[in-house]
Amino acid sequence: MLRCNYFCLFSLVLSVALASCDGHHEIIDTSMQVGHVLCTDGRVMPFEECERLDKEPIAVVFHLGYDEKTEGKGYAVYLRDLSNEAFADSVGVAQGTSADLYAHDGNANTYEMYACNGCGSPAANAVFAMWRYGQSAYIPSVAQMRLLYVAKPYINHIIERCGGEPLPDEADEVWYWTSTEVSGQETSKAWLYSLGSGAVQETPKLQSHKVRPVVTLND
Repeated sequence: MLRCNYFCLFSLVLSVALASCDGHHEIIDTSMQVGHVLCTDGRVMPFEECERLDKEPIAVVFHLGYDEKTEGKGYAVYLRDLSNEAFADSVGVAQGTSADLYAHDGNANTYEMYACNGCGSPAANAVFAMWRYGQSAYIPSVAQMRLLYVAKPYINHIIERCGGEPLPDEADEVWYWTSTEVSGQETSKAWLYSLGSGAVQETPKLQSHKVRPVVTLND
């Protein structure tokens, strides 16, 4: 009798296990990952889920970090470039960025560029003008552009699937403004960053170059 009970119990467990397998109950990882998309409602999800729910993507996650350098939970890059703009409309004025090549402070830098009383910043103005959906876009710092460069091979196909402009490889298209002024030359130069090679180049602020805005993920 005892042997029969054990056999019946084993059969019941096996039947339940097989039924579960037949039901294909897939466990979905809902944690935020590089390559997920930021939607207009502020939610972050895989592109396939965004498409299934008929949501509008506006940016792609390119960095996640829970260290003291990373703001919020990480960063997402917008789907398109802004047109060429100058870092400043005049020279002779330090615009108040940290000039730190290793700080993740693009958000604070962009605000300082925008709020500077000594001169205007067409690049910062262009970024402030695009703010929508509660997302505060900004010009990434040199350190944040490094993170974007590293992530480029993993996110470009997602940017394309979202209908955006992939980060370029062509030599004459890869240079972007950062929001970091050149230390010791803050009144006249800021850093350009190449998304083709990872190089930086100190550049007169009056020159016009592209901006690829990013956003901090806080939720």
